[in-house]
Amino acid sequence: MATVFWHSHGIILIDYLQKGKSLTGAYYASLLDKLKAELTGKRLHLQKKKILFHPDNALSHTSVVAMAKIHEFRFELLDHPLYSPDLSPSDFFFVPRLKIVLGGQRFSLNEESITFVNNYFAEKNAEYYLDMLQRWEHR
Repeated sequence: MATVFWHSHGIILIDYLQKGKSLTGAYYASLLDKLKAELTGKRLHLQKKKILFHPDNALSHTSVVAMAKIHEFRFELLDHPLYSPDLSPSDFFFVPRLKIVLGGQRFSLNEESITFVNNYFAEKNAEYYLDMLQRWEHR
């Protein structure tokens, strides 16, 4: 399982959950710490901007510990309407395109699939991500 944080110019952080582990609120909060460190350390141009944050409504994302971390970092939370999974750009645009590319692929090791996905995203330019957000706005 991969958790992907991205913006209009590309991927900020991808985390691959270790096989057999669960994505809990505490684990997700630790990912938010990694995201904040990435923004602070390598993405200085984003550090001074207001961060609009749009998680889906999974329990780990809406847990008390995760929400506390979002508020601690002063991310502006964009609501995800209940029963509207099609309003997440990752759900209607990002993941389906990746699934098409992954279709028929066979990996003998987890590292192979991780490398494949990392390379897939590395090949995408800023227009790819901007287009995704513009389609989301239109939708």
